[in-house]
Amino acid sequence: MNTTTTMLQTHPHGIPQQQLAVLTACLDACQACEQACTQCADACLSEQSLDQLASCIATNLDCADICAATAHITARHTAFNSDTAAAVLAACETTCRACAQECEQHAEHHQHCKICAEVCGQCEQACRDLRAQLG
Repeated sequence: MNTTTTMLQTHPHGIPQQQLAVLTACLDACQACEQACTQCADACLSEQSLDQLASCIATNLDCADICAATAHITARHTAFNSDTAAAVLAACETTCRACAQECEQHAEHHQHCKICAEVCGQCEQACRDLRAQLG
């Protein structure tokens, strides 16, 4: 059991058991994606082909910010608003998809972009799964 699951299980409002695994997966995926995107942007800044990576850097930073906000909003369950959560999850899906597509364009030459594209794809799916469960 990881820290995310342990913390969610201790919430006084209780997280429905059927939602716990999907919520945990989404929170963990958003946090991993935030880190991957931040690190990919940083690595891109050190590449010699910096002018060709400007869009990748910007997309990575946007994705990192959206992933962080999504994790923060979906982790809070006091006065939880499912409409707000669904909106931020949809935005995260869209941003992760765009970032994955951008990073895939550079994956052949930059391993950090390849890894980031994979992590973004996983986060996109985790957000989609949680949004579907919120109904």
